[in-house]
Amino acid sequence: MLTEEIGFSFSVSENQEMVRTMVRDFAERHIRGHVMEWDEVQFFPVEVFKKLGELGLMGVLVPEIYGGSGFGYQEYVDVLVEISKVCGSVGLSVAAHNSLCTGHILAFGTEEQKHKWLSKLSTGEWIGAWGLTEANTGSDALRMMTTATLDGDHYILNGAKNWITHGKSGDVAVVMVRTGEKGRANGISAIVVERGTPGFSAGKKENKLGMRASETTEMIFDHCRVPVANLLGKEGEGFKQAMKVLDGGRISIAALSLGIAKGAYEAALAYAQERHQFGQPISSFQAISFKLADMATEIEAAELLIRQAADLKNRGKNMTKESAMAKYFASEVAVRVATDAVQIFGGYGYTKDFPVEKFYRDSKLCTIGEGTSEIQKIVIAREILNG
Repeated sequence: MLTEEIGFSFSVSENQEMVRTMVRDFAERHIRGHVMEWDEVQFFPVEVFKKLGELGLMGVLVPEIYGGSGFGYQEYVDVLVEISKVCGSVGLSVAAHNSLCTGHILAFGTEEQKHKWLSKLSTGEWIGAWGLTEANTGSDALRMMTTATLDGDHYILNGAKNWITHGKSGDVAVVMVRTGEKGRANGISAIVVERGTPGFSAGKKENKLGMRASETTEMIFDHCRVPVANLLGKEGEGFKQAMKVLDGGRISIAALSLGIAKGAYEAALAYAQERHQFGQPISSFQAISFKLADMATEIEAAELLIRQAADLKNRGKNMTKESAMAKYFASEVAVRVATDAVQIFGGYGYTKDFPVEKFYRDSKLCTIGEGTSEIQKIVIAREILNG
């Protein structure tokens, strides 16, 4: 059921068209030719993100006063889709930087904190990380083990975070830590930790199935002293903040999923029209054309859900249900479309000489990261049953 109040226009704004053209051109010039090279060796292309920062794409949602572009969520969706159509890894890193680390500071930082950190994050001078997940507390975040103990005008952090995008290369991280009783929402706080702080280090780098050019590592805190001034909001508000940040983050992963799905679909569509079997293009066979029809329809449906959630977010409306629906549906669509794209390519789709095998590998993360599909169903069910 569509939201009762829809403000989204189906027409593409001038800003959106400009952003799409700019990002499409950037991806062609700076990303496409290196996609498989970076993927093979799990190379995190820091310089690409510096260049994106020069275009304002590392602070898409950040007001100009803090060095950002000041765009809204529709433009942000366009940025992620156009990048992810070429490389899901770069799309994932742009999403994590913008929505999580930068977005958290923007939403809950003081003016002093925003001017201090957003000016560097928005321009790409600094790359941001965001730490919630731990080895034994993925979806069950309230039982995290990483602690922050007050010691005068500092917090002492001890523990480790896992599966952190930019956990090694990030210059600054927003970290959720336990400052109160385990298992209680008001026992979690959000603290900003800068790289170079004694006791803050990177641990194991994950060897992943997909998204291999997006760095994923542990962050380790060993008696790490962080000024109390780095606390975001008040002590005990971190979990509530994180859940609000993830509402917007779900739009990011949905847009990432949409980009991957579009990239896989466009590759499959072109191949089906070029590849001939039995004297005709394989697109003329119903088995193939019906796959393409299903792919195109699901992509359209996913985009409508994403645009609806983005519209609600832009207008400051509650969009917990809509963002969860968009993330859940779009991520599952990405997997289905990428799977069908490999099938259309046949044996060639199973090789690294064609792009669809990478879309296939990258797509799966979208159903896991920033809340699994199962967690999205829990959120959706709670919203419709309690709403």
